[in-house]
Amino acid sequence: MSTPAARLSLVVLPFVNLSNDPEQEYFVDGITDDLTTDLSRIVDSFVIARNTAFTYKGKSVDVKQVGRELGVRYVLEGSVRRADDQVRINVQLIDAATGGHLWADRFDTDRRKLAEAQSEIIGRLARTLNGELIEAASRRIEREGATDPDARDFVMRGWARTFRGPPTAATGEEALRFFERALEIDPGSVEAKIGIAAMLDGRVTAGWSSSVEQDQARAERLLQEALNRDPNNSRAHTSMGVLRRTQNRFAEAQFELETAIALDRNNSVAVRNLGITLMQLGLPDAAIPYIERSIRLSPNDTRNVFNYSTLGQCHLLLGHVDQAIDWLRKARATNHQFWFNLLWLAGAAGLRGDLDEAKGALAEAIKLKPDMNSFAALRASFRGTPNPQYLALREKTLDVGLRRIGFPEK
Repeated sequence: MSTPAARLSLVVLPFVNLSNDPEQEYFVDGITDDLTTDLSRIVDSFVIARNTAFTYKGKSVDVKQVGRELGVRYVLEGSVRRADDQVRINVQLIDAATGGHLWADRFDTDRRKLAEAQSEIIGRLARTLNGELIEAASRRIEREGATDPDARDFVMRGWARTFRGPPTAATGEEALRFFERALEIDPGSVEAKIGIAAMLDGRVTAGWSSSVEQDQARAERLLQEALNRDPNNSRAHTSMGVLRRTQNRFAEAQFELETAIALDRNNSVAVRNLGITLMQLGLPDAAIPYIERSIRLSPNDTRNVFNYSTLGQCHLLLGHVDQAIDWLRKARATNHQFWFNLLWLAGAAGLRGDLDEAKGALAEAIKLKPDMNSFAALRASFRGTPNPQYLALREKTLDVGLRRIGFPEK
C-alpha cells in the first residue's frame, strides 16, 4: 500500500476452531470479536474491523500479503479448542513485514473465567510490544464475570448471525431471537440488551419495523439500562446515536456517536454513522472524511454498500455529479438489493443527463420497493423530518434529477 502502516496497526484474523463440534464456530468467532474490540480500545491504535478480518476465515493466508492488503504492522492469530466448559486458547503475534513470530502463548480456562483469560492475553501482548500497548483497556472483568456463561453463548450467536453477510430482515430477526434468549437467562446482561437494541435500531432504519414507536421505546429503555451499568460501552453509545437519528434528534445523535468514537476510535460502525448523521444535518463535506475512514477501517466489509452509497449521496449533494455516480455504481455492484442507493443513482444519472441509465435504476428501485413510487411516498417513509439544510441540498440535486425522468409528485 502507498500509505505506511501506522505504528500500532493490527488485524485479528479469525481464530481456528479446533473443537470436534462445528457448532462451536460461533464461540470461536465470539472470542475473535472480543479481542478485536479490546485491542481497539488501545490509545493511538488502528485495528481492522472484524467484518473485513473475517473475509480471511477458512483461508490459507500469507501474513505478509495480509499486512500489505490491510496496511497493518501486526497480525494476531490463534486457535480455540472447547470441550464442555473447558477452553484452550493459543495465540501468536506476527510481524506483518517480516512474517516473524514476536510472541506466542497458550491459555487454559473455563467459560466462567473467559474474560480474565482474554484480559491476560491483552496484558501479555502489551508487554511484548515494549510497553507500547500498556494503556490497553482490558475487558471489564467485573461486568463479564456477572454474566451467565450460557447467556454469553447466546450473545455470541446473535452477533455471529448479524455479521454473516449483508443485513436482511430475516438475519436480523434470527439474531434478535438469540439476544432475547440471552436476556431471559441473564436479565442483567449488558451485551444482550445492546444486541436487542441494535436489532430494533436496524428494523427502524431499514424500514422493516411494523411498530416504529414501540421498537424505539424499547431500544431506548434497554440502552439506558446498559449505559447505566456500563457508561463507557462504545457499542451502546453507537446504538443510542442511531436511535437518536431515527428520532430526528440529530444533535444528540452526533454527540452519542462522537462519544462512541472517543471510547473506541476503531469503531467503524460509529464512524460510518457519524458520517451519515453529518450528511443528514446538511454537512456532506464534513461527512466525507468519516465515511472514508470507515472504509479504511474495514475495506472488505459486506456492509460497505452503506459507505459507498453515502459517499455517492454526499458528492451529489455537493454537486460533484461524476464522483457521485461512480460511488453509487460501486454501491450497486456491492449490493444490488439496496433500493435507496438505486434511487439516488437514478437521480444522479438524471441530473447528468444520462436518462436511460437513470430510468433503468429507477425501475430497479421501484421493483424492489414498489411503494416508493413518488416524492410523497418518499417523504412519508422518513421516520423523522430531515434537517432543512439537507432538504435544500437534496432539492437542488437528487430531486431535480428524479423529476427529469418523470418521477411523480404523488
